[in-house]
Amino acid sequence: MQKEFARQLVEKAKNLPGILGIAVGGSWITNELDQYSDLDFVIVTHSNDFGSEEHKIDLAKKLGNFIHGFTGEHVGEPRLLICLYDDPLIHVDLKFVTLEEFKERVENPVILLDKEEVLKKVIETTEPHFPEVNLQWIEDRFWIWVHYAALKIGRGELFEALDFLSFLRLSVFGPLLQLKNGQLPKGVRKVEFNFSKEDQESLISTVSNYDRIGILTAVKNAIKLYHDLRNELYPATITINPEVEKKCIDYLDTIQA
Repeated sequence: MQKEFARQLVEKAKNLPGILGIAVGGSWITNELDQYSDLDFVIVTHSNDFGSEEHKIDLAKKLGNFIHGFTGEHVGEPRLLICLYDDPLIHVDLKFVTLEEFKERVENPVILLDKEEVLKKVIETTEPHFPEVNLQWIEDRFWIWVHYAALKIGRGELFEALDFLSFLRLSVFGPLLQLKNGQLPKGVRKVEFNFSKEDQESLISTVSNYDRIGILTAVKNAIKLYHDLRNELYPATITINPEVEKKCIDYLDTIQA
């Protein structure tokens, strides 16, 4: 389904002005496409001709049975147009970049259209770079985050505390566990398939229902998981502040008591 959609999209794009080429990333690269996969296209343009949302949508409508779409400011990527197409109903991301911007990428996508063979040249002469996990950045913030969660639990703002735990899974535990399991640090993406059973259970232990005791337990489990990951993954060069760590854990214990 996805490959047929991509074939039709490329056929429609061949004669459209302003487009140098089209590449596709994500699950396509690793041959992991299934019936639930979305499609991640990179539309390489001569210049920033599709800078506005209106221009992006105008082009998207020419590439298939477009239903609706919006730009990706909420994920920090205004160049992205997040689309829904019909016949078949499929989620499609269209990322609009210039040829110069195509050089800065996190992976080598599969080229589907390359009118002047310039995409091929870029891939052959430059390297992709997936952002590394900043371990010091995490350590410098983790214990103040824990203290903040304790404040919310103490006040009874349990939804805030639940959001905090979700944030930790996405921004801390997911990436660290991905590294531990030999994967790129893509948050919690495909953790059900890529993590060991033990690591999955550790991550599940940070999930709680809307319950004060349950949330406290989940935060304590999150602390244990962080300690385990820090001991296994962090080099000796990472600066740790034991005083701040102890005070924040003690405060959480006070809230629990």
